[in-house]
Parts: sequence; C-alpha cells; structure tokens
Amino acid sequence: MHEDPVLEITELSKTYGRKAGGVRAVQDVSLTVRAGEVYGFLGANGAGKSTTIRMLLGLITPTSGSVRLFGKDLRHGEPSRRLGSLVDGGAFYPFLSGRKNLDVLARTQGLGTERIDPLLAQVGLEKDGKRKVKGYSTGMRQRLGVAAALLNDPDLVILDEPANGLDAAGIQEMRRLIRSLAEEHGKTVFLSSHLLNEVQQVCDRVAIIDRGVLIREDTVEGILKTEESFHIVATPLDAARAALVESWPCEIEGDGLQVRAGRADAPEILRRLVAAKVDVFSMAPHQRTLEEAFLAITGTETADA
Repeated sequence: MHEDPVLEITELSKTYGRKAGGVRAVQDVSLTVRAGEVYGFLGANGAGKSTTIRMLLGLITPTSGSVRLFGKDLRHGEPSRRLGSLVDGGAFYPFLSGRKNLDVLARTQGLGTERIDPLLAQVGLEKDGKRKVKGYSTGMRQRLGVAAALLNDPDLVILDEPANGLDAAGIQEMRRLIRSLAEEHGKTVFLSSHLLNEVQQVCDRVAIIDRGVLIREDTVEGILKTEESFHIVATPLDAARAALVESWPCEIEGDGLQVRAGRADAPEILRRLVAAKVDVFSMAPHQRTLEEAFLAITGTETADA
C-alpha cells in the first residue's frame, strides 16, 4: 500500500448560524486516508458524518480547517476529477433507463460512454440497465449510484451509505465490490456506513466521530483489541467475581463472568479463582465486534446513521 495521503483533513470545522449562538456540526476533525485502503467513517445519527463528507466534496464551505485531495488544497479549486462519489443514493431521471442516466452523466462530465456497460455488470445491473429508474428498488438505485461514482474511473471513491436498501445478498455483493475496488483496481475508498458488521469485514482503518468530534482513528484490528476480555464459566459466580473485581472490571453475564483483562493476566486470574475455591469449567478470550467497540467508545445505544 502506498503511503502518500490521498485525502488529508486538518482541523476541519463547520458551524451553522452565528458563531456565538451557532450549531457546531463538526469540530476540529483531522484524519488521513492513504492510497489503496478502504477507510470507514463511523458515527451515530447527527454525529457529523454527512456534513464532513459534503465539505470533502466542496458542497458546503468549512468554517475553518482544510481539505487536501491528492496534495492540493480544496480551498484553491474544485474537487479533483480523480474523485468519484455517491451521496444520498445519487440523483437520477426517473423516466430514463439506468443505462441512459449513466449516458447523460458521462456526456455531462465530458466522458466517453465505453465504461457504462462494464460498470452496469460490475454493480449487478446488467439485466436491468434498460429498465426505467422509476421502477428500480432502493437497492438498485444504490448500485446505480455506485456505477455513476465510478464513471470517471476515479482514484478516490467516497461512498455514503452504499448498502442502504440492499438485502443480505446485495450487501454481500456490495462488500465484494468495495474490496475489489481497492484490491483489484487500486482505488482508495472512503466509506460512510452504519452497518458496522460490514465495515468490520471490508475496511482497513476506521475513524469514529461523535457529536462532531473525531474520537478515535485506528485499524479495525486495533479498535477491536482496545479492551481484551475473557468469558469465564465457573461456579459459584459470586465468589468468582469477588476474587477478581478488585484487579479487573468484571460482570456476571448469564451463566458466566465477563472479565476485562489481557492475555498476560490469564494465569493470575486462574490462580486467584483456584485460591478462592471456585470451580472453573472454561475460560475463553472474547472477540468483540466492531459494533460492541463502537458502543463502548461512544457510549451510544445505536450506530444508525
């Protein structure tokens, strides 16, 4: 993976209304997206994801801070032609076919039309390209939007909730498409999504934004390892918890005990349980999901965006 940044955001902020009484939607967000990676941008509803993406695309002007695309400051020009995007599912003419919509977009952008049929096949719409968009499902519109984002063969693709409206099979297809963009076509993908299970499987690194503030940026693996834990099945559970709680956070969950501790702590945990005359039936490391990590980091109840 090339290390030169494709996208750099530095202390980016957006305030709506007058500064004294305005609403600060995004506050001093800084992040870097490297070439060839799939980068996840996560946050609950109202966290500031959409506002940030619109600033990246030049659709709204930042109150302060900067955006650099391919090394060039966005304040000094239009978004690069090396950029493609899908926001709000894309805007299409309902009485034109999917293929004709892409044809219109290509000609509007001064592009040829030779990529249209391969793109329709790539997003799974080769059989529906001649149908009018008014008859498309939400998922089909999303896939057409991805095709539109790829029309100019961009190096950076920004996708805002690309799996919206897709069924389980469609979500799997979208996951494979996104990974193929990076692995087979050498593109960089900036992905905003509330489907954390999908993000966990498709992204290399993620950033978590909460109430307009970037609170964590790391690899998916790094975030999942933030709080290692063990699930211990033992009896009596009250005695097991009492033997450990002074050194490690632990809670009784169902028929077991959840203990927040690292791998190096395992021998001492077992010694203390044995000393407390607790019968231990199993002790297994718990691999938390990205959703669990997200909820722990943000303290929110849902990741819907």
